[in-house]
Amino acid sequence: MTKSPFMLINGVATDTVAVTDRGLAYGDGLFETVQLRAGRPLLLDLHLERLRSGCERLAIDTRTLFVDLQQDLQRLKSLCPMQSFGVLKILVTRGAGGRGYLPQAGMTPTRILMLSVMPEYPHSPAQVGVRVRWCDMALALSPRLAGIKHLNRLEQVLARSEWDDPYIREGLLCDTEGFVVEGTMSNLLWVRGSRLYAPLLDRCGVAGVVRGRLLQLAVAAGIEVVEGRFGKIEFEQADEVMLCNSLIDIWPVVTLGARHWSVGPVTRQLQSLLAKDYLAC
Repeated sequence: MTKSPFMLINGVATDTVAVTDRGLAYGDGLFETVQLRAGRPLLLDLHLERLRSGCERLAIDTRTLFVDLQQDLQRLKSLCPMQSFGVLKILVTRGAGGRGYLPQAGMTPTRILMLSVMPEYPHSPAQVGVRVRWCDMALALSPRLAGIKHLNRLEQVLARSEWDDPYIREGLLCDTEGFVVEGTMSNLLWVRGSRLYAPLLDRCGVAGVVRGRLLQLAVAAGIEVVEGRFGKIEFEQADEVMLCNSLIDIWPVVTLGARHWSVGPVTRQLQSLLAKDYLAC
């Protein structure tokens, strides 16, 4: 039997949020998805740093927010054995308020912490690689929202609805100008020659925590990193392709339509570097 999620909302063990909450009404908020190992949240400081940055971008009041979140985390540990779960999701909305787009002054942010079991990923995708496809959905350019993990994920919902083949693990998205951006749930990296390539995320897409950490680890290991705007043709000339996020870590891509790749040495090196980095968390 699947274990039910355990939730805290504003420090209280409940699964109820106000119907007037702006996260529900407008997607006015942010979220972080954190992997737990033996109850230990991986890269938590980086997740909270991105959450803080997103709150500043959306002008969500943070005066007591992060003190409150730390207290929520301690309460979560005291109420629930975190080691029996694999995923911690942190959501912050602007709070509950009246109708209309204009936020009311003095709103108190809503804090939601949710523990869930780790998703099952059969057939060892991190080892043998995965099959992916291009999505028809294109990401709109929105520099004001680019990079942050806001609650409005309708583009990703529509993109993920394009296929139901269980053997296709992910769909790849371009922006409306045709530049490769990311997967529906993951960031995209690839290798050509001796260089590691990553799409720029200054106009759309999510700047993933694991993506950012992998780029740092690559530079420290002497791998040249190139961020830029690349079309499908340039991307498909890669020697190695990989997906990454906070739950899957790194999945090599081995098939995209008629294009096939082997799991390459840089992918294996980054998997090893990330695993060592997690031990230091």
